[in-house]
Amino acid sequence: MTAPVAPNLRDLDEARRTFRWADARAALDGLPGGGLNIAHEAVDRHARGPRAEVVALRWRGKAGAARDVTYAALAASSSQFAATLRALGVAPGEVVFALCPRVPELYAAALGTLKHRAVFSPLFPAFGPEPIATRLHLGDGRVLVTTPALYERKVAPIRDRLPGLRHVILVGDDWDRTVGAAPTTYEIAPTDPETPALLHFTSGTTGRPKGALHVHGAVVAHHATGRLVLDLHDDDVFWCTADPGWVTGTSYGIIAPLTCGVTCVVDEGEFLAERWYQLLERERVTVWYTAPTAIRMLMKAGAELARRHDLSAVRLAASVGEPLNPEAVVWGAQVLGRPFHDNWWQTETGGIMIANLACMDVRPGSMGKPVPGIDAGIVAVEPGEAGAAGAVVRELGPDQVGQLALRPGWPSMFRGYLHEDERYRKCFAGGWYLTGDLARRDADGYYWFVGRADDVIKSAGHLIGPFEVESALLEHPAVVEAAVIGVPDPIAGDVIKAFVTVRPGVTADAALNSELLGFARKRLGPAVAPRSIVFAPELPRTRSGKLMRRLLRARELGLPEGDLSTLESSS
Repeated sequence: MTAPVAPNLRDLDEARRTFRWADARAALDGLPGGGLNIAHEAVDRHARGPRAEVVALRWRGKAGAARDVTYAALAASSSQFAATLRALGVAPGEVVFALCPRVPELYAAALGTLKHRAVFSPLFPAFGPEPIATRLHLGDGRVLVTTPALYERKVAPIRDRLPGLRHVILVGDDWDRTVGAAPTTYEIAPTDPETPALLHFTSGTTGRPKGALHVHGAVVAHHATGRLVLDLHDDDVFWCTADPGWVTGTSYGIIAPLTCGVTCVVDEGEFLAERWYQLLERERVTVWYTAPTAIRMLMKAGAELARRHDLSAVRLAASVGEPLNPEAVVWGAQVLGRPFHDNWWQTETGGIMIANLACMDVRPGSMGKPVPGIDAGIVAVEPGEAGAAGAVVRELGPDQVGQLALRPGWPSMFRGYLHEDERYRKCFAGGWYLTGDLARRDADGYYWFVGRADDVIKSAGHLIGPFEVESALLEHPAVVEAAVIGVPDPIAGDVIKAFVTVRPGVTADAALNSELLGFARKRLGPAVAPRSIVFAPELPRTRSGKLMRRLLRARELGLPEGDLSTLESSS
C-alpha cells in the first residue's frame, strides 16, 4: 500500500458547519476578462502555469496505442476546436454534440465547445440510430463530432431527419484538415456563470428524454466535490471509468479532475477484468471512480485474478450510478484492501450530493451523508403531483421511507429541462428539489436508497425510460402494444424485459421473438434494448389507458399487486 495520505476533508461535521459556496468559488481563478468558464478552469489556467507539462490525459487505446496529452497540449487542441467553431459560424449558445469513443479528440471537442460558449452535449456511443436522432432533434444540434465508423452505422441512416445539423466533423483525416489547421490559441470571451454550458439527456417515465441544462457556474461544485469527495490531490493519477456520454463521464471524467490538475487515465477499451487490473497496476492509479455493475463483474471474475496484480497504489475507490450492494463494499476491503465508497447524485444535480467520504466510516449499502454545501431530507409530498400548486411537503423522521429531497441553490443544479418549463417546475415544491428517488435516513444521518418513485429503469448505472424502448418496439409491424420493466440481474442491477402484444393474425413464436430482439437492438443499441421479450395477449392498463408497469413488475417478481381499483378490467 502507498503511505497514508491525509484526506482533504478530515471532519465532515466541521466542514458542513463552515462550508460556503463563495469560498469554493474563490478556489478557482475566474477569467482574466471576467466571469467563470469551465474550460478555463479545467485547462487554460494550468497551461499558463507550472502544471503546463503535467500529463492531463493518459490515453490508452483499445488496440494497444498510447498517447499522453499535457495540459498545454490539451489547451492548444481545445483552442483549435473553439477556433473551428468560430470559423464555421457556430454562435455561442448553439449545441455541439459528440458521438465518440473515449479518444483525445472527444476531450478537445468538449473543452473547445465550452471555450466558445457553445453548449456541449455528449452521446453514448452504444446508442442506436433512434436515440441519437431523438436527442439531436430535441437539442437542435448544429455540429456533430463523431468517427467515420459511427457516422456510417448510426448517423447516415437518420441524416435526412436532421435538417438543423449543419456540420459533421469526423475524427481522423477530416479532423486533421479542419481542427488541426486552426490556431492553437483562443481568447475566451467574458462568461457569465449562468451561461448555458452542458446539455445532458436523461430518461423519463413517459414521453421523450429530458434535456437537463447546466451552466458554467457548475464548475464550482465539480471542483469542490473533486477535492472533498474524490479526495483528489495534485499528484494523483485518477481513473473514472464512466463514458463521457453519461453525466458521470463528463462531470468527473473531464471537468472535476482537470480543474484539480491531476492526471486522468482514459481507456478506450471496453470492460475486461484482466485489462482493468493491468491498467490499475501499470498506471499506478491512486483514485478510482467506477460503477457497481463493473465491480460486480470484477467480483464474478474472482478474487484470485485481482490478487495477481499490484493494486497498492489505489488510495480511494469510489462507486456511483446505482446502489452498491453491501457485499461489493466488503469485497473491496478484502481484495483491494480498500472499501468502495458509494455516493449518490443525478443528472439533474450535476455533481455528487451524498457520499461516503474518505474521512468517514463506510456503512456497506449506504449512500453516505450529504456533502458540505448540500442540505438533504426525506419528505412526503401530499396531495397531488409533486410541484403542483397547493402541494404540501412534510419532512420525515429517521428510518421513515419517503422521497429524497434537496434544498436548491448548489452551483451544479440544473437550470431547466430543454423546452419543458412546466416539467421543470414540477420538480420543486415546498422549498425542496424532489429527486424522484425513495430513500430513508438512519438515526446517525446516513442515507439508504430504497428505489425509484417512478417507472424509470436503472440498468448498469444508466437511466432508461420505458417509453423510448416501447416506442421502438411499436414501430415493428407485428407489434400492437408493448410495455417494458426492469427485472433484477446480479450484474447489471436491472435488465429490461419487454411484454409485447402482437397484431391479429401474427404468430407469436420463437422466430418472431428473435426478430424483435434484433430489431430493438439495431434501433436502440445494446445499452437500451430489452434483454428478453414475452408475448402477452393483453397488457394491464388503467381505465384512462395508462400502462400499469407496476403491476407487470409485481407479477414478474411475485410481489403484492397493490391497489387494482383503476385497472381497466376491474369491476
